[in-house]
Amino acid sequence: MTATNDLITVDQLQALMASTPVRVVDCRFNLMDTGQGRREYQEGHIPGATYAHLDDDLASPITADSGRHPLPDIDDFVQTLGSWGIDNDIQVVAYDHSNGAVAARLWWMLRWLGHDKVAVLDGGFAAWTSAGGALETEVADDAPAIFIAAPDPDMIVTTAEISAAVAAGETFNLVDARDAARFKGENEPIDTVAGHVPGAINLPFPGGVREDGTWLDVEHHRRRWDELLVGRPEKPLMAMCGSGVTACHLVISARLSGRPAPRLYVGSWSEWIRDKERPVARAD
Repeated sequence: MTATNDLITVDQLQALMASTPVRVVDCRFNLMDTGQGRREYQEGHIPGATYAHLDDDLASPITADSGRHPLPDIDDFVQTLGSWGIDNDIQVVAYDHSNGAVAARLWWMLRWLGHDKVAVLDGGFAAWTSAGGALETEVADDAPAIFIAAPDPDMIVTTAEISAAVAAGETFNLVDARDAARFKGENEPIDTVAGHVPGAINLPFPGGVREDGTWLDVEHHRRRWDELLVGRPEKPLMAMCGSGVTACHLVISARLSGRPAPRLYVGSWSEWIRDKERPVARAD
């Protein structure tokens, strides 16, 4: 595996762990039971892994204007990374239950802060256990490290930018990772308003993985994006979802397809609907 790979297989991770320092981060999380992931980590995790809680570690508290998972304060997150033993040179591997829906958030955040040596475990914890990978219950006690952040603001697109484009009637490539029913406004199990940002297009993130959570091949991702963007303007891609988490999955998918990484709309749908004056589109 090279430092720029976005995905790593179980075999590759095991070989890496046997040959060089690596920090493994367990990102298992359940939106409906926010303590489940930590309990599962305590019951058994990949040896040496530390635990990252989506709400506590990979996001900051919700505000009146934010989405459900705003980015944490950079200085605070740098301290968290240091407590996990992550510096600017060590290889990081993130995993969740299987499909990378949450692990991709940590992958994106590290890249946003200038750390490219990070990959998502293909198939996650399920793939590790299916392959007979060892487990441990000890909580990781990593030696503190120093991480120096170099955030890239160009990786982010804001509500203000999207609002301006919508108001101007511009055509843009804002890709929403939520399932089709939520995007169309047929149902909304999480947020208070159903529908989508006017002008956005839909590419549900589970379409990039198999039933077992392992990622489909590069050609599949290339074909998906090609079909989605037929007739669309040659404009940069932007990715969104409900709260800026599974949208990171689309960023990896686009990179696998050979396209430039989309900018991430961190606030996503849950931030867009904070202002009742912002327009909402629904399927006819």
